[in-house]
Amino acid sequence: MQRVVVKVGTHVLSEQNRLSKTRMMNLVEFLATLMDRYEVILVSSAAVAAGYSMLKLDKNILHNRQAIAAIGQPQLITTYNKKLEKFGKVAAQLLLTADDFDSRKRTYHAKCTIETLLKHNILPIINENDATATEELVFGDNDQLSARVAHYFDANLLILLSDIDGYYDKDPNKNPDAVMKKVVRKIDETELQKQNSTSFEFATGGIVTKLKSAQYLLKRGKKMFIASGFDLSDIKSYMFDGIHKGGTLFQRDTK
Repeated sequence: MQRVVVKVGTHVLSEQNRLSKTRMMNLVEFLATLMDRYEVILVSSAAVAAGYSMLKLDKNILHNRQAIAAIGQPQLITTYNKKLEKFGKVAAQLLLTADDFDSRKRTYHAKCTIETLLKHNILPIINENDATATEELVFGDNDQLSARVAHYFDANLLILLSDIDGYYDKDPNKNPDAVMKKVVRKIDETELQKQNSTSFEFATGGIVTKLKSAQYLLKRGKKMFIASGFDLSDIKSYMFDGIHKGGTLFQRDTK
């Protein structure tokens, strides 16, 4: 059975400073169906967004964000499990940091845990340990975490579900004539050097972090797919019907 990693961003999971019940339900329904066909690992953002609905502190102060994340993480996993229960599925939580992938021993033990969970058809839900990982909260993102999860935990494909529905030849927010690239086999280094930006207050990602994730996986012979997390029709079409309608696939030439 093939293994896939699904990463979902904060903007998709939240609205009006709280978790979006409707979008989370749509996501969980997709994940449950995916689990019947693949081994699935989820990398989920939104701990800070979940915690902020319970403790409204100034998120610009690092320790406040860490405290909010500490409240929000159990809230997030509980919400997932309540919704997964409707489909007869169970989730488990793993909090990782960049250091875990720098240690061969810690990576091995994390992988063993993942393998055991997948063997019993349990959905591993991974997030950065926001309560202690200061660099992630200030500079990092779950896009690049998910790329490492895909590589180190032997997934064939990384799916990024985001408010960004694909990779365009230019910024679609500023250029109405922008065209989505359906398949990308090589990323220009100049694209990786552009300034990253996101207008969403809880988010840390953007198109540049996604391109860096794709570059990381392309170099290691793995695939990545960017699709909308608001409208899951494109990713459902690709994963369940084998039809590439929308979204962008990053894949090296097989020649």
